[in-house]
Amino acid sequence: MASTKTTQSFVPVKEVRNGVVVLKNDGYRGILMCSSINFALKGEDEQGAIIGGFQSLLNTLDFTIQIVVHSRKTDIRPYLALLETRMKDQTSELMRLQLREYIAFIRNFIDSSDIMTKMFYVVVPYSAGGGGVGKSTPAFLGGRPVPKDNGGDGFEEHRVQLEQRMSLVVQGLASSGVRAVPLGTEEIIELLYRSFNLSELENPIHLSA
Repeated sequence: MASTKTTQSFVPVKEVRNGVVVLKNDGYRGILMCSSINFALKGEDEQGAIIGGFQSLLNTLDFTIQIVVHSRKTDIRPYLALLETRMKDQTSELMRLQLREYIAFIRNFIDSSDIMTKMFYVVVPYSAGGGGVGKSTPAFLGGRPVPKDNGGDGFEEHRVQLEQRMSLVVQGLASSGVRAVPLGTEEIIELLYRSFNLSELENPIHLSA
């Protein structure tokens, strides 16, 4: 009789602990949320500085990173509900009419086109065996197994090493004008949940090799 596997058996994440993703193969991942830059609106000198800063970051790193872009439909319902509340509070009939027409316009616009929100993340890896993941492994939250730490789980030591790598990436991104902040435990759990609910995302983060 063939054995059945639960959905969790296909998830490479063992736990999320103190802002760190702990994998079943004992790898560790930190996730940075990054600001965006409207590169096209920058002057030529500014564009050159941004490219130079990013190139310096890549040349500085001795480990691999993953850049993830999440595209998600924007939920406009709270905004429409706010407009409807304000419409009811208006004493001027003209203002109520204008708000009613504006709400109708927004609804029609949303029905005819998808409004997407893009979020940018950098995934930073660390393994107990040193280095990042193997070059043959494109998925960052998977990867090859690493040696186990026989002196306890070694989590705090590995977390410190991972945070040093994340700080290096943050500083490198800052030289390009990109602000990056590490996600906390709850934020990472929410991000992973959305990554497994593909209907909510156009470009989910890859979780397995």
